Amino acid sequence: MNERARHWQYDELPGVDLLRARYVRKTFVRHTHENFVIAAIADGVEVFHHPGGDQYAGAGALALVNPDTPHTGRAGVPEGWRYGAVYPPADVVAEIAAETTGLRGTPGFVSPVVDDPYAARLVHQVLRAADEGNALAADTLLRTAVTRLLRLNGGPMPPREVRTAGARIAARARDVLEERMARPPTLERLATGLGTSPFALLRAFRDTYGMPPHAWLTDARVRRARRLLDAGTTPSEAAVAVGFTDQPHLNRHFSRMVGVPPGAYQRERKNVQDLR
Repeated sequence: MNERARHWQYDELPGVDLLRARYVRKTFVRHTHENFVIAAIADGVEVFHHPGGDQYAGAGALALVNPDTPHTGRAGVPEGWRYGAVYPPADVVAEIAAETTGLRGTPGFVSPVVDDPYAARLVHQVLRAADEGNALAADTLLRTAVTRLLRLNGGPMPPREVRTAGARIAARARDVLEERMARPPTLERLATGLGTSPFALLRAFRDTYGMPPHAWLTDARVRRARRLLDAGTTPSEAAVAVGFTDQPHLNRHFSRMVGVPPGAYQRERKNVQDLR
């Protein structure tokens, strides 16, 4: 069975990524998204590791991931899974929550899987409307879907204040890695510079960000590469700029986190810019 995927944007839904895909052997490594993930399963089963354990989403269910939450993805049955997903930015979800729900604070999803065929259909209709260039329908359906899911499964996101000494060290380590993305230090040098030991830093970082520093760095590199590709940088130039050894190195990690190769990702972005 062939795998296929399209990752794109629709000019009339600014900042919202769209994905339609069928995967069989595809495996998403642990990664995060800056936006929310609202993935509606059309058939098959997706399994994704989420804080708390493995989650299973079958046909008619939605996989829901809050921003900056580490998660994975793979097939839960031999035939894989087919799905459509929308990735609305946090400010869009907050705006919808303020207008249509009684949620206070920063809104998010409580459970990572919700079995709601009606909301799943709304997500697929958003993608269809975007394909057809129906801006009014796409915007209306997206807002309706987000409202329904927030009412069914919404709650305030926990505050992100750094409270413990370990979390403060992890945040400082993250800042160093962000600054020195292209030429990061070793774990030992990073820990020494922060006045701690390598294993203490490793534990603190994993506890704070849900993954070890090297995995976080790969995730951050792919995020930055996406922004560079959006701005028109070629994949080969983006690879070197974020610290990958070459374009094949970027291709491998990009595909395992975004779902499509960087070239295909950029072509869809260019199509949107051409329309503008």
